[in-house]
Amino acid sequence: MQEATLIVNLGSPDSYAVADVRRYLGEFLMDERVIDFPKWLRTFLIKGIILNTRPKKSAAAYQSIWWDEGSPLIVLSRRLQEAVQKETKQPVALAMRYGNPSIEHSMRELVKAHPDLKKVNLIPLYPHYAMSSYETVVVKSREVFEEFFPQLELKVKGPFYNDSRYIKVLADSMRSYIESEQPDYVLFSYHGVPEQQIRKSDVSKGHCLKVDNCCAKDSPVQHFCYRHQTLKTTELVAKELGLEEGKYSSSFQSRLGPIKWLDPYTDKTIADLAKKGVKKLAVVCPAFVSDCLETIEEIGEEAMEIFKENGGEDFLLIPCLNDQQPWAKLLADFGTEL
Repeated sequence: MQEATLIVNLGSPDSYAVADVRRYLGEFLMDERVIDFPKWLRTFLIKGIILNTRPKKSAAAYQSIWWDEGSPLIVLSRRLQEAVQKETKQPVALAMRYGNPSIEHSMRELVKAHPDLKKVNLIPLYPHYAMSSYETVVVKSREVFEEFFPQLELKVKGPFYNDSRYIKVLADSMRSYIESEQPDYVLFSYHGVPEQQIRKSDVSKGHCLKVDNCCAKDSPVQHFCYRHQTLKTTELVAKELGLEEGKYSSSFQSRLGPIKWLDPYTDKTIADLAKKGVKKLAVVCPAFVSDCLETIEEIGEEAMEIFKENGGEDFLLIPCLNDQQPWAKLLADFGTEL
């Protein structure tokens, strides 16, 4: 049977021009799994307000991190695709949930190059389950396959937040930075999600954010709980690295709008750590596998400024896994195991 692996990342504007950023943000924010308001309200907020104010500011942020080759996320994702291809005999394709190359486009190219293709192994490039990341990639991919490629079998890799191989790869990618820089504190900063999405993903409707210390108590809902999965990743990586209790923690970044998001918030946590006397801080962003606007600009620039304004001295942003060989090898293994 001819098989292929399809890896899917978030996406990026085609350029940092305001028009391209507006088009990208429109597709991204209008996804009902990103902003899960009723369609009329989502349309009013996004098309009536946000797309009239945010694209110019976001375009400036993208311009500040843009590489000569293009968007860092796209460039790094393509490098990852090439690295994975070196580790497997299966054809490896790359797509983006939003922007280009789309899932449909990449699949058409894949089928054209491999007309005998029978099965596609989908790997969403998200270690943790969330409506606005993992779930939307899976749902969109299934829609594309049902409409355009019904002859193909689609297998989907589940979240791998606690896979021992992933934990080792992530910990090893951090180890040299931790050992050489000897930070006072390590902060695991994850992309935030609204609390209402955590409750919505709770299949029991009575556990998440309702039971005391809910994420530490075994429950079937943890298969869909982003908060539990991020905290578990932190716990396992800290153990693998031998981090001292009280010298690390988790936080959540990238809030949007007035609704309640998962806390503690990264910006406030970093300010508090500096005020409490932490002079040397290392931050890692495990929810992202590729460095992008949210890591390079939001953490590497904005968070560093917050840290130093509040008394911190040395700030280290540990790079994402990007196209590191052990990570590429693990993805190749994932593709052959489905």
